[in-house]
This record gives sequence, C-alpha cells and structure tokens, in this order.
Amino acid sequence: MRILVIEDDNKTAEFLLQALHDAGYETSYADNGASGLELALKEDFDCAVVDIMLPQMDGFTVIEKLREAGKKTPLIVLSAKSTLDDRVHGLHSGADCYLAKPFSVAELLANIQAQLRRVSMSVEPTVLTVEDLEIDVISRKVTRAGKVIDLPPLEFELLEYLVRNARRVVTRSMLMENVWEYNFDPSTNIVETRVCKLREKIDKPFDRDLIHTVRGIGYVLE
Repeated sequence: MRILVIEDDNKTAEFLLQALHDAGYETSYADNGASGLELALKEDFDCAVVDIMLPQMDGFTVIEKLREAGKKTPLIVLSAKSTLDDRVHGLHSGADCYLAKPFSVAELLANIQAQLRRVSMSVEPTVLTVEDLEIDVISRKVTRAGKVIDLPPLEFELLEYLVRNARRVVTRSMLMENVWEYNFDPSTNIVETRVCKLREKIDKPFDRDLIHTVRGIGYVLE
C-alpha cells in the first residue's frame, strides 16, 4: 500500500513517514502543495495525508483540484486549523477525514485503515484489461487477442496482481507477500521461475511482450 504525505514541516513529515513505514506502508513525500498535487496526479496512491497550511498551494486547493481531476484517492487532512469551519471546509473540498494537530499516531493509522477498507469494499470491475490482454476475475478466464490462455491458480493470481498494478513496477518482495502470502526469502528464485512460466503463455505466442523485467528491482506489465 502506497501513502502520499504532503507536509511542509520537516519534523512532522519525518515523524509521519517513520510511523507509516513502521506500519508497513510504502511512502512518498512532498513539502509543498504544488509538488504534492503534481505527484498525486501523476502516480496512483492508496491514500494521501494532506496538511492545509502549505507553501505554493494550500491543502484545500490541492484536494479540490484532485477531485476535479477525477482522483478518488482517500484524502486525510492533518492540520493545526481545527475550528468547525475549517473541518467543514475540508470535507466540502473533498477530504474523507479531518484530523487536528496534535494527533495520535494510532488514530491516524486507524483512519487510514478505515479508508482503505472502505475503498476495498467498493464495487470493482470483474474484467480487467491491458492492451489486448483480458482477465475475468470471477470466471478466472484469461484471453489475449481473443485467444483463451489456460493458467493454473497461482499463475492466474500472479497475472491478476500484475494487471491490477499495470504500468507500476512491482518488486519481488511485493509479489511474494501478495501472491504467495509469506515473507520474502532473498535466497529463493520462485518468483523468477513463475514469471518465466507465465511469460511462456502470456507473451511468447504473441508479437509483443507485456511483462518486462526491471533489472535489479522486479517487473512491470505494460
């Protein structure tokens, strides 16, 4: 899970990033509203924590512009501005939650988890597509260029994870934790072996490869 932190106070930002890292989240950071907005529009995050009193562009404006752009990323306001009017303004701007400083890490993490849970419970498409590749997560049917591809359960789950994270680089450890569901062992080559088998079916019979190796990091489907 990736969390974006937009916060101009260095000490608060360091504290937030460490707390989120300790909770198992991947993080990105921006120290002003303009760069935070640019990052949030360019990349996909599972949640964002946004301060209000930011240089270059205030947090309310950041939130409004993200919603205008159609971004549905859960947005949690974390601000010293704690009056009722501020809270109402934040929620009307498109924030999903408003926490006042000083804040409890436990409360922040609980709110992040609640927002992630809410998103995961929303209706998701049952058919996922990337270029001419299509997978039906209900029937577990895979086709490419109209040709049916038979995959065993583990390879289907591996492909589904890559498709759900299409155009993002996924590391070997991310695949181990999300597909195999156990901690990453750097001495094993199980990921490479399975990806190789998957490529034999998804890429080799076709003119163009979709699964690419990012040397020293992992893989990307695009």
